[in-house]
Amino acid sequence: QVQVVESGGGLVQAGGSLRLSCAVSGSIFSINAMGWYRQTPEKQRELVATITNGGSTNYADSVKGRFTISRDNAKNTVYLQMNSLKPEDTAVYYCNAIGRGSSWLRAPFNSWGPGTQVTVSS
Repeated sequence: QVQVVESGGGLVQAGGSLRLSCAVSGSIFSINAMGWYRQTPEKQRELVATITNGGSTNYADSVKGRFTISRDNAKNTVYLQMNSLKPEDTAVYYCNAIGRGSSWLRAPFNSWGPGTQVTVSS
């Protein structure tokens, strides 16, 4: 079993900053990639940013230059620093982790957290 828990969401004014954290725990052998996605009632879940265990990153065009993803491999934790926030960044942010479990099967997992609300007021 793998557990994914996000934290750090909240209400912020436009132009402000927030830092999201996501901790992954459980029977983990390795985590290959971690990422942040977001969803609103009007849109499907969309990619925000991803990072591999080697540190390679990928960002949605809408957040490039404003958001920074990072990870602490020793703590199985990924962060999303969000600066210059806009009202259109308002969404539920979900953390995703892809890797292999620690059982002898090394079964792959693709796990999601319950989400954390980010609201940016204008």
